[in-house]
Order: sequence, then structure tokens, then C-alpha cells
Amino acid sequence: SVYHALIVIFLEFFAWGLLTSPIIDVLNNTFANHTFLMNGLIQGVKGLLSFLSAPLVGAMSDTLGRKPFLLITVSFTCAPIPLMKISPMWYFAMLSISGIFAVTFSVVFAYVADITTDEDRGQAYGLVSATFAASLVTSPALGAYLGKVYSDNFVIWLATAIAVLDVLFILVMVPESLPDKLRTANWGSQISWEKADPLGALKKLGHDKLILLLCVAVLLSYLPEAGEYSCFFVYLRLVMMFSASEVASYIAMVGVLSVVAQTLILALLMKYVGHKGAIMFGLVFEIVQLACFGFGSQTWVMWMAGCIAAMSSVTYPAISAFASSHASADQQGVAQGIITGIRGLCNGLGPALFGFIFYLFHVDLNEASDAQSDVHSSENNTYHQISSAIQSVVPGPPFAFGAILVIMALLVAVFMPENPHGTIHIGKSKVRRRNSLTLQAFGLDNGSIEDQSPLISDADQNP
Repeated sequence: SVYHALIVIFLEFFAWGLLTSPIIDVLNNTFANHTFLMNGLIQGVKGLLSFLSAPLVGAMSDTLGRKPFLLITVSFTCAPIPLMKISPMWYFAMLSISGIFAVTFSVVFAYVADITTDEDRGQAYGLVSATFAASLVTSPALGAYLGKVYSDNFVIWLATAIAVLDVLFILVMVPESLPDKLRTANWGSQISWEKADPLGALKKLGHDKLILLLCVAVLLSYLPEAGEYSCFFVYLRLVMMFSASEVASYIAMVGVLSVVAQTLILALLMKYVGHKGAIMFGLVFEIVQLACFGFGSQTWVMWMAGCIAAMSSVTYPAISAFASSHASADQQGVAQGIITGIRGLCNGLGPALFGFIFYLFHVDLNEASDAQSDVHSSENNTYHQISSAIQSVVPGPPFAFGAILVIMALLVAVFMPENPHGTIHIGKSKVRRRNSLTLQAFGLDNGSIEDQSPLISDADQNP
């Protein structure tokens, strides 16, 4: 059932949502002088490891089944939580290393693809993304409240207990979704190690124009999104002067609207404008909300940007559904692994890029920033004046830069085919993938097999 996947996602990110306020405090206390820069570097290492491992995890789940890798990915993603107060430095070290298997979305999307039809897959992916948003509706506010009533330590141990519950749920309740005929008990015998290699997979994208365009769109759109989500809670709290309760309310609002967007609105978009239209719809709204964050300095602009951000959340499930419909049944893990690998790379580069730009413009997100700004001003007054002048026009320079990247992603989306089985440009020729596969399966097509998608399985190539 799709609901197994939804519960797995909800429990994992509900646990992390509880830690929104404690994470800000731990970052400030551990890296007082360069809070955001260090956070970006830590997330950068984690994202790079996710990029390298996601195709491998996807390929292995195509062969060995989804359940073992749901167990592994959730365990690795939640492993750093209990270390947050025990040893902050070990927590940040474990957080970086956890990127090796912290690719739960890749396995969950492949799990959902196993048990849904092509027509229902977009809506199912929207439910998964909406569940992620729903997990953040109440958890940050609840975590902040429990932290005030009891302590941050209590919140951390509660989040740890929820993470353990998630692991037990997978172990006991979640059935395997991959059919037996597509699995093997021999570890490695059927794994396409060539496709599992992230660099090799990227090289092969040149033979599959649709997957190439999807990956470029993910790179250009999710890079600023990852950078934004790594910092905008802290940005609202320490630059826009939102209180802790206002930040929690803001997260709740964005979460509720995202649930509506990724269920009702995404379903309507997929029905009436298709995959490509849904992707472009999300990208346009992302451009507007990044521009609001970049150039807005008033509270009402921030709240409006949150509403618009919820509408932009349809982009990733629409892209994942497009890739899933394009790939064959026994290659869902590889397809989602490539997309998730690019997303993992963005999860690393985005926070690092945003942190560097904030650092470059002398916006350091920590409680003592005002006093440190005075010291810096006396040492390098000219640089400080230039930075202040830019900030008066563009309070959030990284967000403005991100809007430019998403405009480029929108231009890339224009060249996508209208549907995953439509006409695909390969070199100078056009190939209608589904018809060509049918002809080739019955020996009626003498075209080169190299013209086909690298995600087409042997089962598709032979009757």
C-alpha cells in the first residue's frame, strides 16, 4: 500500500521537524563566529555523499528489493539525532557521513512506482511529497513548545524515540513491493554496476534526452531550493526578527498549503496540463517566491513568499513522476536514484553556496552578529559600506541569485516533450520510444539499440 510509504516518510521527517529550534541553538553554540558557513559546509559533505551513493542504492534496490534499503536509509538518516546534545561535534560529523545512505526519497519513490499504475503515479508522488510537508505542519511548533516546558534534551530524546519507531515499523509492518521475478537472492549478480556509478550514469544521460533535461531542471531548480530550506528558518529568526512562535507558525502555514498544492492542485495539473505543464507551473512560482525573499524586507512579503513557496512544491513530484513513467518497471530504482542523486548533490552544494554568498556579503546568521559587525566595520569600513549598500537593495542576495538559476531551469523545461512517451530528440533523429520498443521487440525494427534510452531494461528489448 502507498500508505506504508507515507507513514515511513511522515515519521522520519516529523522526528527532524521537532528539532528545528534545537538545531538553531546547537549551530549557534558550536559555530558562534561562522554559523551559516559551517552549516553549509556540513550539508555540502552530506549532499556530495548522497550524490555518489544514490544511483548505487537505487540499482541495488532494483535487484534486492525495497524493504532492506528503506530500513538502511531511514536508519542512517536518523542516526545523528541522539548525538545532538551528547556531543555536538560528533553530531555534525555523523550528519555529514549519514549522506552515504540518507536517500530515503529515492527508495520510497521506487516503492510507490512498484505498486501504482502509470496514470496514478503522479498523484501518489504528490501524496508522498504532501506527507513530507504535513510532517512539518505541527512538529516545529510542538518541538519549540516542549523545549520551553521541559528542555531541548527532552525534545531530542522524543525525536530519537520516533525515529526508532519508524525503523521498527519498516521491520515489522512494511511488505516488500518489488515482485519476486525482478529480484535475486545473489547479492551483486544482477546489479548494473555501470548504472550504479554516478559519473557513469551521468555520462549515459546524453543518450536519453528526457532524463538529461529532467536532471538539468532538477539541478538548476533544486540548488536554490536546497540552499533556501537550509537557511530560511534561521534567516527569518535572526535577520527578519521573527520570534520562535512566528517561525513555527510560518512553517505550519507553508506545510498546510504544500499539502493542498501537492494533492489537489497537482492532481488537477497532471489531469489538465500534464507532466510538463505541472513542472513549469512549479518553476514559475519558485521564481516569484525566491524574488520575494531576495528583494523583500517587510514581514508581509515574507508571509506572501511562504504562500507562493507552497505552490512551487509541485515541481519535484511532477519531475519524479515524469522520470518514473519514462523508465521501465525493473529500472525504477535506477531512474529515481539518478534524480535523487542530483537532488542530493544540490542538498550539498545549495547550503554551501548560500552560506558562502551570505558570508561574502557579511550576513552572518548568529545572535552576536551586530557586535561582530561593529568590529568588522572598524577594521574594513569600505567593504562593510559596500555590503550594507547592497543589502539595502537586496536583503537576501542568495535568494536573488537562486531566482536567476530557476529562470534557467524554466527555459530548460520548455524543451521537454509533452509526455514521457512522446517524441524524443536523439541526435538529429526523432524516435517515438514506445512504438520503437514495440517494433524492436517483434524483430520489425532494425534500428541501433544504442538509440534507445539507457534506462530501458533487457526485458523491454527482448520479447
